[in-house]
Amino acid sequence: MRRPRFGRALVAACAIAVTALGLPQSALAAQRASAPSDAMSDAPSGAVPGATAVTLAVTQAVTWASAPVSTRASVPVSVPGAAPASGAAGTSLADYPGPGRVTGDVLVHDPSMVKKPDGTYLLVHTADGIGIKTSADRTAFRNAGVVWPNGAPWTTAYTGGSRNLWAPDLSYRNGRYHLYYSASTFGSSRSAIFLATSTTGASGSWTDRGLVVETTADSGYNAIDPNLVVDGQGRWWLSFGSFWSGIKMIRLDPATGKRSSSDTSVRGLAQRTTASGAVEAPFVHRRGGHYYLFVSFDLCCRGAQSTYRTMVGRSTSVTGPFVDRNGTRMTSGGGTEILAGHGNVHGPGHPAVMPDADGDLLVYHYYADDGSARLGVNLLGWDSAGWPYVH
Repeated sequence: MRRPRFGRALVAACAIAVTALGLPQSALAAQRASAPSDAMSDAPSGAVPGATAVTLAVTQAVTWASAPVSTRASVPVSVPGAAPASGAAGTSLADYPGPGRVTGDVLVHDPSMVKKPDGTYLLVHTADGIGIKTSADRTAFRNAGVVWPNGAPWTTAYTGGSRNLWAPDLSYRNGRYHLYYSASTFGSSRSAIFLATSTTGASGSWTDRGLVVETTADSGYNAIDPNLVVDGQGRWWLSFGSFWSGIKMIRLDPATGKRSSSDTSVRGLAQRTTASGAVEAPFVHRRGGHYYLFVSFDLCCRGAQSTYRTMVGRSTSVTGPFVDRNGTRMTSGGGTEILAGHGNVHGPGHPAVMPDADGDLLVYHYYADDGSARLGVNLLGWDSAGWPYVH
């Protein structure tokens, strides 16, 4: 884990602020949930954060000291500038940060979140009818109904009659919300991805736009866990996949949001030939000259026994090839780990990246000791080589 070199005066100032308020010195290594934009940790190892670090240390110490004792463990505290190279050689599970503090209705699985034009937040997640949560501040969340309050009968051929719909992917483009979501049953590749749109995102406001892609037992891949990405040329792409032959990508028609009729190729982005092929939940994020493919390795949906890990690779092309930090292609099992289970955080995965005013966010779910699936939100930093890390 890399740590910045601080001057003696800065160390003393932080220590005085922390000690005066009774905050354990060890808490300075914990992760933060938010910080001023000038405290964002894009600085390379060795950078001196300056006066911002003192201000943030004092602010965080006050927040910790004023919080109820029972919730102090979840109050984020850190020194800006610390940029752990998560997943690199020498990184231990102890280096991974805990989730940022969230409150209210935060029992979610497979979350996807956007910031609305009015500055509030809209989150969707796996549930009967697809669950909706809202937040004014990205901390306190409340239930806001479901996408399909009257059910989605067009999906039941894939769900075996269940109303439970999986892994929604939410984005806001051209004045309306686009929602790609999955219909399937556990362990089956008889699956489908559908599209819905809404101008408000509210429960019951959504319009079914129909089937985007489906798979059968003979397809060799699985049409669940969708994610929409728009490349630098304005072309729309959908990545998806779970187990079988891994993560796939198809081209979409931006006019309809559905599959392109002129480019029907199915491209492979990632695959594992070990661990029973356990790779799923892709998310492609464009940053600078690269596209970053985030995926989940290993197993979800087993409560506190879940083994999900969040992995990443990158490419200069939206369709790959994606390689990890060591140069191994993700189609050959490659992937750099940036988050895994640690302490009472089990199986963190189904990642999504969301830009916000204080930097990029990693949005995911994890399992608590009691087996419940909960919302995880952390800041996502980028090191000097352009690789992401969670803090």
